Amino acid sequence: MRFYKYPFLGKLLYSKAINRFPDAKGKICMTFDDGPHPEVTPVILKILTKYKAKATFFCLGENVKLYPEVLENIQKEGHSIGIHGYSHINGLKCSVNRYLENIDLATQFINSNLFRPPYGKMRMKQYRWIKECFKIVLWDVMSYDFDPNIPVEKIVEKVCSKIKDGSIIVFHDSLKAKEKVLSTLPLVLERLKEYECCPIKII
Repeated sequence: MRFYKYPFLGKLLYSKAINRFPDAKGKICMTFDDGPHPEVTPVILKILTKYKAKATFFCLGENVKLYPEVLENIQKEGHSIGIHGYSHINGLKCSVNRYLENIDLATQFINSNLFRPPYGKMRMKQYRWIKECFKIVLWDVMSYDFDPNIPVEKIVEKVCSKIKDGSIIVFHDSLKAKEKVLSTLPLVLERLKEYECCPIKII
């Protein structure tokens, strides 16, 4: 089952996490997970520049280690960054210590107080530790740009129909999502011209 909106149960469990900025009238937050990637992220940056949009990139430490220049370009162009862990591990499938060590390793390569858990899932003990050190950012709208079975038109329609003031939208700057994100992002931004796309740090 696909949840284009973040599940209500998750909002209850992670009550201190940010899903949306309801008071941000006329603004939305475009976010990108799993990068940076040298084949995908630079193209996304060009698209964002064309539409005068700013975004937040939740990066994996292992990718930043490989492509530090791509992270540098993200920041040079006025976008904000967050931590998505060192590697893309599921908090529900690993110990508390391993999960926290993974985040700690990521901080050696990414300087940010924003954290998004991979898969949007954490054990409660992990969550309690993390919320003391980071602002946990989840999402309001998921694009599913990583799913090869969803047509571009459906992604665009689902995303645009579910956005509200202050929505946090998830796309991916990964190789897996390359085809869909590069096709859908311009169409979504074209449809959402009435909104200002802001990096999370300024909302």
